[in-house]
Amino acid sequence: MPEYVPIEIPEHPRLAQNIVHFARALRRAGLPVGPGRVIDAIRAVEAAGFTDRMDFYWTLHACFVSRPEHRVVFAQIFRLYWRDPRYLEHMMSMMLPAVRGVQEEKLAQAAEKRAAQALLGDSMPEMPQPEGEQEEEATKIEIDSSFTISTEERLKSLDFEQMSTEEIAQAKRMLARLTLPVKPIPSRRGMAAATGRQIDRNRTLRAAMRRGGEIRTLHHRAPRPRWPNLVVLCDISGSMSQYSRMVLHFLHAVANEKGAGWAKVHAFTFGTRLTNITRHLAQRDVDAALRAAGAEAQDWEGGTRIGACLHDFNRDWSRRVLGQGAVVLLITDGLDRDDAQALARELERLHLSARRLIWLNPLLRWDGFAPKAAGIRAMLPHVDSFRAGHSIASLEDLAEAISRPDDAGEKDRLMRALEG
Repeated sequence: MPEYVPIEIPEHPRLAQNIVHFARALRRAGLPVGPGRVIDAIRAVEAAGFTDRMDFYWTLHACFVSRPEHRVVFAQIFRLYWRDPRYLEHMMSMMLPAVRGVQEEKLAQAAEKRAAQALLGDSMPEMPQPEGEQEEEATKIEIDSSFTISTEERLKSLDFEQMSTEEIAQAKRMLARLTLPVKPIPSRRGMAAATGRQIDRNRTLRAAMRRGGEIRTLHHRAPRPRWPNLVVLCDISGSMSQYSRMVLHFLHAVANEKGAGWAKVHAFTFGTRLTNITRHLAQRDVDAALRAAGAEAQDWEGGTRIGACLHDFNRDWSRRVLGQGAVVLLITDGLDRDDAQALARELERLHLSARRLIWLNPLLRWDGFAPKAAGIRAMLPHVDSFRAGHSIASLEDLAEAISRPDDAGEKDRLMRALEG
């Protein structure tokens, strides 16, 4: 155990108290912050000083952030606690419910609602009244929410990026119950059947030979059903980190669901490089599985090189995992700055190798979405189905549509807009 030299603390240690309170907010938001890290942060601030805000930010960042997915939460809590002079009013505006149609609804930024909930905790302090203003009588509006949509139904339609810490925990439990069934594929191999159009000549003749050559019963055969593989390519770049984390929770449930119909589930993550995390999803504990997958994928919340990663997959893994009529799920926003023609060639090759290629894009949550980005325009013609992937409801729709070969999602509408 390390021993710490006593720190000279002033008579009124307000900065140390603020750092402790800031650490408590980080812990409520899900960061593994303990007393040892708080002591390290106080010592680091004492050594680095408190004169420059950027130095102070990165000093606390080095002490409290140990995983890439914690960067966004830390940045939002730091901004609200240390840098925004009216953080309390801003947090209250996000936490208090708004009546639709009365005031304009403003969506929180990434992890902003989670940061506000961590700072406020379970208490909702009253807003201070400005000096000189008298509290005027206001008409109280009572809203009976007993017959409104349930919490679970509201959570299904909520964007993963806008969920608070408690909502993320509830969503993970709901995702663990979801299944992704698929219809079997008829194979060339046959199996014995009571009835059918095809006569099993071998069984019929063997039975006749046991009876002196007399054929009394015609035996039938039917195609033996087989189940395809599910291959998932999940984007873990900075713009996709929150969505990919929830999708990986869903895939862990699918990979460990017995009798779901899939022969095997293969999972790959990509950002600036391709990583195979299939063996990690085989672990029964979801937290241990995703922790191992995060340690394996070193490019979490980094850049995006979709074309180069698809090239690596087509070269190294396509022949191994895309046999037997595999279904491919591609989860990405399609925002790639590499060569669009090379991206189109690699996706076309992937499309030709798979039985079905389904693209889940969280950007489809916007009503005014249009295929304007070069990467999206290059990828769209080479997929079978183009669907949203930003909420639990969108994943439920995927479960219903994955076995329908005629389901194209939003592809036809966007292709008409692209051609027009």
